[in-house]
Amino acid sequence: MGLALRLARRGQGTTSPNPMVGAVLVKQGQIIGRGWHRRAGGPHAEIAALRDAQKRGRPPRGATLYITLEPCCTQGRTPPCTDAIIAAGIRRVIIGTTDPNPKHAGRGFAVLRRAGVEVVHGILGEACAVLNEAFNHWIVHRTPFVIVKAAMTLDGKIATARGESRWITGEKARAHGMKLRQGSDAILVGINTILADDSGLTVRRQNEAGRMKKEKILRRIILDSLARTPLNAQVVNDKFAGWTTIVVSQQAPKTRVAALAKRVNILVAPTAKPLTPVTGHRSLDLKWLLKKLGSENVTRLLVEGGGEVNASFLLAGRAQRVAFFYAPKILGGRAARKAMAGEGAKSLGEAVKLCGVEWRQLGDDLLLTARVDQTRLDGVTPHR
Repeated sequence: MGLALRLARRGQGTTSPNPMVGAVLVKQGQIIGRGWHRRAGGPHAEIAALRDAQKRGRPPRGATLYITLEPCCTQGRTPPCTDAIIAAGIRRVIIGTTDPNPKHAGRGFAVLRRAGVEVVHGILGEACAVLNEAFNHWIVHRTPFVIVKAAMTLDGKIATARGESRWITGEKARAHGMKLRQGSDAILVGINTILADDSGLTVRRQNEAGRMKKEKILRRIILDSLARTPLNAQVVNDKFAGWTTIVVSQQAPKTRVAALAKRVNILVAPTAKPLTPVTGHRSLDLKWLLKKLGSENVTRLLVEGGGEVNASFLLAGRAQRVAFFYAPKILGGRAARKAMAGEGAKSLGEAVKLCGVEWRQLGDDLLLTARVDQTRLDGVTPHR
């Protein structure tokens, strides 16, 4: 199962909106086939493993199949994998975790057992579930799994008062940040990030040897309620402009919106009721936006905003995970830009709590990854 997990991870960033899945076929104590799901619409992991065994001249009849996720039992882009498993004469299926889709959960087990196949599940179940935490969230809630990412100094600053931020963290931390982009369907920033950095928000994939492969097409979401994105910005003019979506409000100047719409996608979003103290305008309705993105098969959304955008997701309970990079530097200064702004919690009881905290050293920098504890929202009205 550990090998199946390693195989599954090879599909990171290429299988969405499908989950990452790995499979290994074992017969008489030897591995006779292995495979993983490479892309949506392509063969599932168990089919890839069966084909691998056939290429090796190793008949799978009587073999044991190890697979990280419950095999599908319904017709989708591809035929049901349970049919292929039964037809191949697989004797035993060892499964990591159940399909989280409420419509399918457990049905694959039942189909296999009715056909006389022995089924065992829950092996390395937690690791298999964590592997697909984004897919698991999306398939149940139909909204993206949101990760808030920020690179900051030890005192929580992401830029100087003048906006200088390159580079707060070192090369290893930045390379890991690129991996977060590689595994995401879309990246979201606020208009101030575009105005300050003119970032291209692109990603290049690495192969197993660490060499750069072709650029991955990453959908880019810009929160820009008043359509202030410059017409000469990279996200408006580069070869991926067709993958840029600028989210505006109905209050945005029509001439600005029309000019941008000639180059990129425009999404007019409703606004939330409370006024934003910093701008005096109503903020974009993030709940509506996440539902919209979820309906468009965005399963994992990486938020790389400034302090206001980060706070709008975290303090309102719209994020599921954080990835905070800390550099051994101290900026100080009242005007230096914070990683987390917004109105903030009014009491410790309203603070965003993290769970499953993990620390990792990347060169001289530290990376904190953790899940956002959603229980803080029980009985608490978050501030915008």
